[in-house]
Amino acid sequence: MQSESLKKTLMAVFIAAATVGYVGIGSAHTAGATLDPDSSIRSFTGQAFVTCFNDGNGEADHLIARIRDLSPPVSGLLVNLQLYKGNKSNSISDTISGDADFSPFITLQNGPGVYWIMVNKTDKGARNFELEWHCNTRDGVHTGTDIGVSQFGEPEFISK
Repeated sequence: MQSESLKKTLMAVFIAAATVGYVGIGSAHTAGATLDPDSSIRSFTGQAFVTCFNDGNGEADHLIARIRDLSPPVSGLLVNLQLYKGNKSNSISDTISGDADFSPFITLQNGPGVYWIMVNKTDKGARNFELEWHCNTRDGVHTGTDIGVSQFGEPEFISK
């Protein structure tokens, strides 16, 4: 098990990466972290919320996102991405462990507001990942996009 100090440090690193991870080229939003750095937790999960809003470029219509595994290849150990808002959801896996290529983008169209993102892995073992996300208008124009992190680790880590 991770120490409480390490858990807090990991949460702070992921929040910093997610909130500072804005890259100006093409309005890209990216963040990365390590799922289960001590390699002992099969159910290690990261959960964040993305708020899509009109920043002057138009009303938000949908969220797109993709994920990539930046770790060395391990057979059967993959990273997964799920998006959900209201009664809609979508998901994708980076199906080639450790190839450092992004999965295809997935889209969830459910208007402006808060979308939830979950990232998890398929088995024990640390996985370095990078996530990219964008809120877009109906015409695919990038619009207001904010992110926050609500969980990074096992659920009981956060509830203590």
